[in-house]
Amino acid sequence: MLFEAASKGQTTVSDFAVAPRRSRPVEQSATQAASVSTPAELPTETRNANQSQEAAPLGSETNKPVNRLIAPTEEARRERATTRALQREDSRIRLRDLKRARDRESKHYVNCPLDYDTKTRLQKAALENDVKMTVIMKAAIDQFLKDNGY
Repeated sequence: MLFEAASKGQTTVSDFAVAPRRSRPVEQSATQAASVSTPAELPTETRNANQSQEAAPLGSETNKPVNRLIAPTEEARRERATTRALQREDSRIRLRDLKRARDRESKHYVNCPLDYDTKTRLQKAALENDVKMTVIMKAAIDQFLKDNGY
């Protein structure tokens, strides 16, 4: 039918398929959107978006652009970058302090000279039980202190 009308020179706008309009940005007033098209002509998602725009007062935070990935000004981008850098720095410092505190708890060395036979028995026990010598030493000292009331 389209080719017949075109050949006769009687083509009208209604002969072509037209895509539905995109929803307008939040910044524009809802009255402009309503004057251009009626809600019956719009798809349901667009109607719901327009209704939510109309329900929001003009001075509220919802009238800001939806896309917040790109900051509007150079100053806003710089401020956001500075804030993120400070947060990363604070996280790094907290993590470093946690590691230092853990190391402080575990590194209270006690030097104790052992004779050769005791040292070889300790090495053999560690090897056979697949534990470190320090674990055995700690357990032995802990057991001794408990047995003597400390």
